[in-house]
Amino acid sequence: MRLRTKLIITGVTIVILPLALTAAAFVGIGTLMTHDKQNAIGRGIVTDNNKEYQQTADDIFEEVEKDKTADPYVLENSDYLDNLNQELEDQSAFILVRKDDKIYYNGSGEDVTKLFENLPAYGYSDNPDSGVFYNDGRKLIKQMDFTFEDGSKGSFFVVMTIRSLISSVFLIHMCVAMLLILLFTSLMLTSWIKRALFKPIGELSNGMQHIKDGNFDYMLPTNDEKDEIGEMYRNYEDMRLRLKESADEKIEHEKQNKELISNISHDLKTPITAIKGYAEGLIEGVADTPEKQMKYVRTIYNKANDMNNLINELTLYSSIDNNRIPYNFHKINVADYFGDCIEEVGMDMESKNIKLNYANLTSPDTVVIADPEQLKRVVNNIIGNSVKYLDRDDGSGQIDIRILDEIDSIRVEIEDNGKGIAQKDIPNIFDRFYRTDSSRNSRHGGSGIGLSIVKKIIEDHGGYIWATSHEGEGTCMHFVLRKYIDDHSGTETDTTAHEA
Repeated sequence: MRLRTKLIITGVTIVILPLALTAAAFVGIGTLMTHDKQNAIGRGIVTDNNKEYQQTADDIFEEVEKDKTADPYVLENSDYLDNLNQELEDQSAFILVRKDDKIYYNGSGEDVTKLFENLPAYGYSDNPDSGVFYNDGRKLIKQMDFTFEDGSKGSFFVVMTIRSLISSVFLIHMCVAMLLILLFTSLMLTSWIKRALFKPIGELSNGMQHIKDGNFDYMLPTNDEKDEIGEMYRNYEDMRLRLKESADEKIEHEKQNKELISNISHDLKTPITAIKGYAEGLIEGVADTPEKQMKYVRTIYNKANDMNNLINELTLYSSIDNNRIPYNFHKINVADYFGDCIEEVGMDMESKNIKLNYANLTSPDTVVIADPEQLKRVVNNIIGNSVKYLDRDDGSGQIDIRILDEIDSIRVEIEDNGKGIAQKDIPNIFDRFYRTDSSRNSRHGGSGIGLSIVKKIIEDHGGYIWATSHEGEGTCMHFVLRKYIDDHSGTETDTTAHEA
């Protein structure tokens, strides 16, 4: 239920419920008290209210007796009777005067024929037991007999309605009932609002306190209401999950950064140590022949290149982390491009006594859209990774590169005969900083981000990459790139640079 609806219901309930209960109390208390008074009067029981109104009648009769002393026939005076009747109006009573068998004066202003027919006969007031009595017309009647000036028999009646008997007590009862009704309404609405608003708000406040304290695992009790409170619960849960995810990512990011620094520090230490050692050898004259000096200089140069490659990887990692790798896409002929790559890589493999086999099974005119520099980085990273894990010092190391035609795409396979990768490690090798070699020795070093960079570049080219491997046999890296299809419209594809 929406909060607006709850407020409307609360407002209406505050007005309608007390009114309805008050009306019910009015009817109930009035009926009960009237019934009790009728029974009490019928049994001749004198109650406090009976006494009150009997006293009122006695006062009127006493006043009439005094006036009759001054004027015995004062009850024949209509003006006099009108004055007396006005005194009784506030008491819900009126005066009725009978002359013989006819109505002489009617102070009610209404038809009293039925009442008149049931009035006591002349002389009833002389009965010792006479007093206020109750008749079937729900009236209390007190009678005084007198004689008209012409000798006719007359009776003076003070008639009171039964409702007038309950006025003071009724007001007290109604006041108590109103207090109880208001108390009941207040407790009911307070309980409802507490359950509908204060309790969930308290739970939300408690949840926010947990968020403030950094506890993102605290879950609020389930709230399936389709109102503002339910939406707040769902928004809290979404916020909690997002904050938890963000906190976990932050922790993981910090962990990765620490690991990266540790990896880079370790992997820089090896070439720096080598450079320092060979440089000291040159300074101290250990390399005393031109051949040795050239060997030392070449080694220093190679180690400096290794350091430069590590720094380039770190720079590229930063670009990946910010999703800002610069690309400059071109149409590339597959045969020409990979032919040049193999020629360049082949010289390096030859110097390392590694056999390199190359086969291109695509047609000579096959073209892809790619960034030549970044695609070269992919090939070099994969081959470099293969070289690290060949573990063959007998000259039997081998790397096979195959370009396969797959109709609307090409698949590049780079396979080595190294020690292979355990099946449990294969799903993780493209994750940042993941290294199958936990010992991190100098021979199998590396920053641990090479393959994650490869995956990012291939995916930014619209392709995908995966690996297959068998321990002790070798590993094969596969990546797929879509072909460029000429639509024969004569239009040229724009060669524009952009960032992923």
